[in-house]
Amino acid sequence: MPQLILRTDRLLLVPLADRHLELEIQLDSDPEVLRYLSGRARSRDEVVASHAQRMALAHKVDGLGYWMAFASDDGAHGSAPPARAEEGEFVGLMMLPPAHGPDQPDDPTVAELGYRLARRYWRKGLASEASRALLRHAFDTVGQSRVIAQTMTVNAGSRGVMQAVGMRYVRTYFPLWDDPPPGADLGEVEYEMTRAMWEACPDPARR
Repeated sequence: MPQLILRTDRLLLVPLADRHLELEIQLDSDPEVLRYLSGRARSRDEVVASHAQRMALAHKVDGLGYWMAFASDDGAHGSAPPARAEEGEFVGLMMLPPAHGPDQPDDPTVAELGYRLARRYWRKGLASEASRALLRHAFDTVGQSRVIAQTMTVNAGSRGVMQAVGMRYVRTYFPLWDDPPPGADLGEVEYEMTRAMWEACPDPARR
């Protein structure tokens, strides 16, 4: 199953491709965007390496991977998604790869949800909107058994997205950092959505 183009009320989600590298570099050049990931902007070489890893992970489990999000009219409520990526505004990187980190299960039926938005698109509900679409894709199209999401305990914005889409808190854990950003001493949190939770969700818009 190839990765699919996905659409939400306001977003066009296009599978990550090599032609998107410059947008990834642009996104990761803002240290605030990476505040709870590395605490600093990434160099071009670092982003090139990350892009290669993402492209490899996108081929590990059919249908999973990474999407570049595009919007129109600053992603305002009531705006329609662009017909094509070339006609839209780049919003950010949306992630649904197979679980692969050191603190994640080695299970092809478990995916990891993530999102990284350019600052101008923060606090507009776009991460939640894209996340609902990716959860729907994970369970209804790909057939995953579970989706997890992880972030620093102090990252209130990211945790708010996880809660908004119906994920539940699972645990707090303490990974090792080479260069820990502020707040790393409080650990990281993991949330989850299981297939049973998804199927029991009473909100049809979330499914």
